[in-house]
Amino acid sequence: MSPHQRQFLELALAREALRFGAFTLKSGRVSPYFFNAGRFDSGAAMAGLGACYAAALAESGLAFDMVFGPAYKGIPLATATAVALAGAGRDVPLAFNRKEAKAHGEGGLLVGAPLAGRVVIIDDVITDGASKRESVDIIRAAGAQPVAVLIALDRMERSGTEGNLSINSAVEEFTRDQGLPVHSIASLSDLLQYLDSGADPALSMHRSAVVAYRQRYGV
Repeated sequence: MSPHQRQFLELALAREALRFGAFTLKSGRVSPYFFNAGRFDSGAAMAGLGACYAAALAESGLAFDMVFGPAYKGIPLATATAVALAGAGRDVPLAFNRKEAKAHGEGGLLVGAPLAGRVVIIDDVITDGASKRESVDIIRAAGAQPVAVLIALDRMERSGTEGNLSINSAVEEFTRDQGLPVHSIASLSDLLQYLDSGADPALSMHRSAVVAYRQRYGV
């Protein structure tokens, strides 16, 4: 596990952005763990999270010119990433979209730097991929090139509903449909490795439930 992956998991646990228990997901599945990026709700938490995104970008080896945040959660995440990149010596342009076009002032759907060159989309997770597909369309319509999506956590689980499960995850389906790679700061495999490491013995009791969930829904 990379240092930034461990840092991310420890930060997510400390901020209760990553919790264990029994959580009913949008899909109707009852998951033994839940990730909510909205719990990174302080300046220090966002600074730490932005550093993890920036480190994941560096590790990916992606060639990119700017970052883009889909409304709404992607906006602070892309901003934190751009700030972290600047702190590491690389100042890149940042843009994001609105849900509804603004009719006054500067108007339009886009805020920030003009979309140009190679663009990385920054968000928290991929569930159905709708906001990411919309972002791809926006970037291409502006004449720029989306090159990848970077998310915080890849749950690595099959999409679909009970009795109609896909053989692919939402991430795999997005890559297949859009032709774009999806990178993550950490994945379910990394989470299990962290639980196995004994770094937090109090969490080891949740491992069997997470493994059973992965065996049922994992890819």
